Amino acid sequence: MKLKQSAIALALSAVTVPGIVLAGTTGALANTGQTLQTASTIEAKGPGVFPHSADYYPGSQKFVTGSLAHGTISSVDLKGKVRTIIDDKKLVSVQAVRIDTKGNRILAGNVDYGTAERSTDATKFKVAGVAAYQIGSGRRLWYADLNKVAKDDKQHLVADVTVAPNGTAYAVDQLSSTIFRIDRDGKASVLVSHKLLAGNVDVPNFLNNVGMSAVAWMPGNILIVAKADGSLVRVPVDNPKQATKVKLSTNLSALTAGIRVLPDKSLAVVSSGLLSGKAAVVQRVRPDRSWRSATVKITDTVTDPVTSSVTPGPGGRTYALSGGLAALLAGKPNDGFTLRSVNVR
Repeated sequence: MKLKQSAIALALSAVTVPGIVLAGTTGALANTGQTLQTASTIEAKGPGVFPHSADYYPGSQKFVTGSLAHGTISSVDLKGKVRTIIDDKKLVSVQAVRIDTKGNRILAGNVDYGTAERSTDATKFKVAGVAAYQIGSGRRLWYADLNKVAKDDKQHLVADVTVAPNGTAYAVDQLSSTIFRIDRDGKASVLVSHKLLAGNVDVPNFLNNVGMSAVAWMPGNILIVAKADGSLVRVPVDNPKQATKVKLSTNLSALTAGIRVLPDKSLAVVSSGLLSGKAAVVQRVRPDRSWRSATVKITDTVTDPVTSSVTPGPGGRTYALSGGLAALLAGKPNDGFTLRSVNVR
C-alpha cells in the first residue's frame, strides 16, 4: 500500500491537524483569504482522473475526489490544481469519497466497473468495499470487504457512503437491495435488505437493475436513500425493516446521481442526463419534520449531461461535479474535470 502521506497533509490541512508535515511547500494550503472563495467554476487540471464524487474540506479550502480510472484519491485546490494524495493498491476504482471531519478520516468506496487500470475480468463488479484513511498520517485505518459480508457471489457496486455523528458509516449497493453498516473500527454487517431498495433502471450496454445511488444520514437516526429512478426511501436505522418511500411532490429527475445535505437538513440533488443526453438537473428537496414527505423544486441545470455529484464548497456554495464518465465508458481520454457552483435555492 503506497500512501502519499505528506501530500495528504498538504492537501487536507492548514495547520489544523497536529503532526502534519507540509513536504517542501510548507503553508501552501494555508487559508490566504484570497477571493478564490467566490470562484464559480473550477476547471481541474487532472487528465484521466475521471472522478465520480467529491467532498470539501473547509480547513484547507480543498475538494477531495476519487478516480474511477486509477483507483486513487486526489485533492483539488480552488485554482484547479490536482494532487494525488492516496495511492492504495487495494483500491481498484474509487466511486464515493466522504470526509469525516469529526473522525479525522477520509472514507472511500471501492468498486470495479471493468474500466480501471487495476480492473480484471475476475473482479469486474465483484469489488465492493469501503476504506478509511487517517487525515493526519495518511494511514489506512481499515478496509471493509462488503463482498465477504454479502456472501452471495453476486455483482455489487458501492454507490455512496455516509457517516453518522457516532462514526458509524453506511454504504449503499447500487446493484442490490442491501445497505451495509460499518462501525468505527471497520467491522461491517448488513443493516437491511429491502424490496424498496431494489433497482429497476437499465443503462444500455453497461448496467442493469440500477437502484440506490446516494445516501445521507439525517437527525432522528434515519437514512435517506436516493434511487436512480428518482425516488427517495426513508430508512430508520433502529428499525430498518420499516423502510418507506418518501412521498414527493414530484419524482426527482432520473438518473438521480448525487445528494448534498444542506445546513437546514434539506437536500440538494443532481440528476444525470447520462440516458437522455440532456442537461443535468439540480433540485432542492424540502422535507417535513419526519422525512415522510417532501417537496421537490428544480433550481438549476448543468450543461454537461453526465454530472454525478454535488458537494459543499467555499463560501457556503454548492458545487456540481462533471467528471467525464461518458468519455471513460467510451474509452476516450479527457483533459480534466469541472466543479461548477449551482443554485440550490
